[in-house]
Amino acid sequence: MSIDLSSRTLRFLTGQLIARRREIGTRWRRLPAARQALLALAHLRCSDTYAQLAAGFGIGIATVYRYIREAVESLAGLAPSLGEAMKTIQEKAFVILDGTLLPIDRIAADTPHYSGKHKRHGMNVQVLTVPFGWLLWASQALPGSTHHLTAARQHGIIDALAEAGLKCWRLLRKLRCSTNRITDAVKAVVVLHHASA
Repeated sequence: MSIDLSSRTLRFLTGQLIARRREIGTRWRRLPAARQALLALAHLRCSDTYAQLAAGFGIGIATVYRYIREAVESLAGLAPSLGEAMKTIQEKAFVILDGTLLPIDRIAADTPHYSGKHKRHGMNVQVLTVPFGWLLWASQALPGSTHHLTAARQHGIIDALAEAGLKCWRLLRKLRCSTNRITDAVKAVVVLHHASA
């Protein structure tokens, strides 16, 4: 098995799992924390299936499910809140807000998850990044049928960004234009904001 991640990442997740095991008082596990971390990373990075992981690690599928869920929950608990991300954003010249559709396998009856734009089922996630792609924050996932701007508003991103340094540009608090013109309006505000600095 080959995973293109650093040993530092493996050690980090192993440490989180050891702390979690101490916290809940686990005495014995089928796999040591380092092997559980490797299993979770194989799933998260390589998208290995539960059946593949069960065969590869010599454990049952139900155990694979529990181990991955525990690792993901441990990591998710460390994710920055939108407020924490806003503190980081204030130190940056600019950040990128991007909505993305994460494809899922659903049946046609799951219409809330169907994105007409992408012609597939998925979940809408909003992310804030620096220009080179370093993730600062990720939103909760919404059904794929949710428009990106609607999702940004539901998560409070628009208001948070306005409060983080674009307060004087009231246009961003409630946009009253076609959604096709929003990008240019925001770009115009950014240019004027930098020109006035």
